[in-house]
Amino acid sequence: MKTTVALSELQSSPLRSLSKADEKSARSALKDFAAQAPELGQALAKNSTLADFLAATFSLSPFLRDTAFADPAMLARAVTEPLDRNLDGLCRRARQAWKPSEGAEGPVTEQALMASLRRLKREAALTLGLADLAGVASAAETTAWLSDVAEASLAAAIDFLLLGLDDAGKITLPDRANPSQGSGLIVLGMGKLGARELNYSSDIDIVLFFEPDARVLKDPGDGADLFSKMARRLIRIMQERTGDGYVFRTDLRLRPDPGSTPLAIPVEAALNYYEGRGQNWERAAFIKARPVAGDLEAGQQFCRELVPFVFRKYLDYAAIADIHSIKRQIHAHRGFGDIAVKGHNVKLGRGGIREIEFFVQTQQLIAGGRMPALRGRRTDEMLQALVQARWIDAETADTLTEAYWYLRDIEHRIQIVGDEQSHTLPETEAELKRIAYLAGHKDTKVFAADFTRRLKTVEHHYAELFEHESHLSGEAGNLVFTGEDDDPDTMATLKRLGFDKPSEIAKIIRTWHYGRYRATQSAEARERLTELTPELLTAFGRTRRADEALLRFDSFLSGLPSGIQLFSLLGQNPGLLSLIVTIMSSAPRLADIIARKPHVFDGMLDPSLLAELPTRDYLKQRLDAFLLGNFAYEEILDRLRIVASEQRFLIGVRLLTGAITGARAGRALTDLADLILETTLRAVEAEVASVHGKVPGQRVALLGMGKLGSHEMTAGSDIDLLLIYDHDAEADESDGKKPIDPPRYFARLTQRLIAALSAPTAEGVLYEVDLRLRPSGNKGPVATRINAFAKYQREEAWTWEHMALTRARTVAGDESLRADVDTIVAEIIAERLDRAKIASDVLEMRKLMDQEKPPKSNWDLKLIPGGLVDIEFMAQHLALVEAFPDGAERPTTTADVLAALGSRKLKADDLKTVLAALSLETELSQMMRLCLDGDFDPAEAPAGLIDQLCRTAELPDLKTLEADLKRQAKQVRTIMLGLLNADIVQATAAHSKG
Repeated sequence: MKTTVALSELQSSPLRSLSKADEKSARSALKDFAAQAPELGQALAKNSTLADFLAATFSLSPFLRDTAFADPAMLARAVTEPLDRNLDGLCRRARQAWKPSEGAEGPVTEQALMASLRRLKREAALTLGLADLAGVASAAETTAWLSDVAEASLAAAIDFLLLGLDDAGKITLPDRANPSQGSGLIVLGMGKLGARELNYSSDIDIVLFFEPDARVLKDPGDGADLFSKMARRLIRIMQERTGDGYVFRTDLRLRPDPGSTPLAIPVEAALNYYEGRGQNWERAAFIKARPVAGDLEAGQQFCRELVPFVFRKYLDYAAIADIHSIKRQIHAHRGFGDIAVKGHNVKLGRGGIREIEFFVQTQQLIAGGRMPALRGRRTDEMLQALVQARWIDAETADTLTEAYWYLRDIEHRIQIVGDEQSHTLPETEAELKRIAYLAGHKDTKVFAADFTRRLKTVEHHYAELFEHESHLSGEAGNLVFTGEDDDPDTMATLKRLGFDKPSEIAKIIRTWHYGRYRATQSAEARERLTELTPELLTAFGRTRRADEALLRFDSFLSGLPSGIQLFSLLGQNPGLLSLIVTIMSSAPRLADIIARKPHVFDGMLDPSLLAELPTRDYLKQRLDAFLLGNFAYEEILDRLRIVASEQRFLIGVRLLTGAITGARAGRALTDLADLILETTLRAVEAEVASVHGKVPGQRVALLGMGKLGSHEMTAGSDIDLLLIYDHDAEADESDGKKPIDPPRYFARLTQRLIAALSAPTAEGVLYEVDLRLRPSGNKGPVATRINAFAKYQREEAWTWEHMALTRARTVAGDESLRADVDTIVAEIIAERLDRAKIASDVLEMRKLMDQEKPPKSNWDLKLIPGGLVDIEFMAQHLALVEAFPDGAERPTTTADVLAALGSRKLKADDLKTVLAALSLETELSQMMRLCLDGDFDPAEAPAGLIDQLCRTAELPDLKTLEADLKRQAKQVRTIMLGLLNADIVQATAAHSKG
């Protein structure tokens, strides 16, 4: 219902001033404003009640006073214009804020959009706040108008951002005049925004999905990255505080699995998630979901497709337990346990708003599948729908509806004081009096009686729905850790949760409670950890070998310098808690890293961690930012160690959570190594030059070999390197204060480089370095001049050295020398040496490895017959005997070489088998190297890691996985032998004919 009344027509003032001084100050200011805004002056002159009301309002609400006093013209409009016309205009202007005004030069800038939306939100808040307090607008109307303002602002920001992407050539919009239409970008409003029930200081909860097939994206595979970056800009536009304030705080954490998914998710992936893994709390959340911006038609279709997930066909009493357990957790928080007035949380406390919402939502979840009328979004409307469905009686509905809007009114009064996101009544009598007056009561005693009566009514109805269900009593059971003696009921609870040694677990938790770690020394930290403990124990208890996982978490806590921020985040972010539990239960190596180096954990607190792919550019930005400034040589090396350990850890976290594949992790770890090598080489060259100067014409390049060269590094890889140099032919010594001859100069530079990379310091080791692939191996010089390198490779190198060269690429150093080295490598590989000899040498080498370095177990995926070495040897053999396509860049990864050349020598099915085996063995190897420092032994491995490996292979259990690996390996070994023996026969026959 829209309100056509203007405040200037106010007949009586429902408010009284908090103090005479405040009222006097407000009246004086109003008199000054009347001179600046004639319409306001006229209204005040005609209606003394209006002046009384405004003076009282500004004495009670510093937020409304400061907002009004900042712009008298805005106050005049709020007072004199009919409410609906004023707010309709504000919403219309907000919705069109992305469009340039008539006569404007150029498009709207982001700064201009942000300023415009903030001013409009501020005016809407003032207008609605005054109308609400005057009784001109009801709480239902106020929340609906606030939602309309948020929706218009969101839609404008989305249109602006989509148009920007189109301008940048990253997408192609079907209609630039209506950017969102047909864009396939879905923006759903959740919670109070979805239900059009926003309060003054609400966050707006939204989720973003996109339809890759909407033909807007030039490459559908770029959608998650592109729209996730756009989502981050959207958050900035909406919530960054500027001189004009903010629009609405914006939260995207209601998306599927927020700890491991990008900010924008493809529609199909989202639907698959909800159908397969969606939780009851997510079902409850989606009751209120509706399209608020972006492609509204696509959004409506998405919501229709989610109906079977949200509203089950059959009665769903099981959902009550989940919802009720959330309520029990809320009650467990300090201050929420009893009905009170001072300090009572109107939203979460007993008898509060959340109990009414739960009352409605649980019954919607139970019966909405059979009764479409129970699928609405608004709490008050659904209370009446429950009556029509004969689910509750009319008296209950009316009582709860009245209590709901009364409590929403009180919530608004709390927030309108200082525009703070609070739901808690003040603790002091003076501040409680402010709320009482804002609510229209004559004193706090009358207010307290009214307030507690509503709370008790709500609690009574809520208790009838939930508390009489005996099977819903405490899910966790007793968890008491006071004193030194074990509580028997707590021991039983811990055992039931999944812990084998409950007494030891209790001892650990008492250590937390007693503040024996730095992270738990403050009372606030201990309180937050105590509140979190039931959730932590439940989460760890779900893992197999829960005791081990919790011990690792305890080791992590013991090394933290502070815990308040972490415990708060874990309590508010289920995704982060889930990630911690995953690490502790699956990855002892990562758990050990964060226990020894807690700073690596900081990166996990970045909300964009799992949304951002660890590309080379992404890693370079992080590295450059950390090295910004002038640092001494040792400082540079220490900072490199810090950033390298953090980024290796975060790449591992992405792999562990499934945000990236093992192959992508290998690429990221290699990109990181490349960047570290570039920076380290520059620092080492400068350090050596500071003492010995430079050799005239000096050029240095690093040739990456092995997994570094092939972009296939794992979490535990060392780096195979060769330093190649060149200088002027006539140069006989360097030009520094301590000149030395070129061979000694470049040998010393190489030794300094190895020390910089592999010498242990307080910050650890960057990389272990292996130089054994240099010409003549360990007998040769540590640095090689380019002409010697070329001569050796052409005239003396063994087949295995040419095989190694197929994976080589320059990774750092002088660009011209890198080009020369890469050319030599390409020429040598392209020489087409004796095919039969190469195949024979490969077979001989593999046979020798089988004898001298046999696999340690069937899980030694590198060395088992048919393992990674067999596949790599096939790729290296093909690279030496087959020509790459003309003009194509020479690939170095095993998969790329096989893809480019495999079809020439292998049957299609055989090639498919080899590539499938390579993919599986790579993924499993990456996961095992990430999670363990040593070899994988199924009997000793963490149960969580075994589960991770099975999930990675998409197989139900370890036994099936082992059988599948054995089958694939056997096929690969047969294919490899067939390929090499066929080449020997074919080459020998060709030679005989010749």
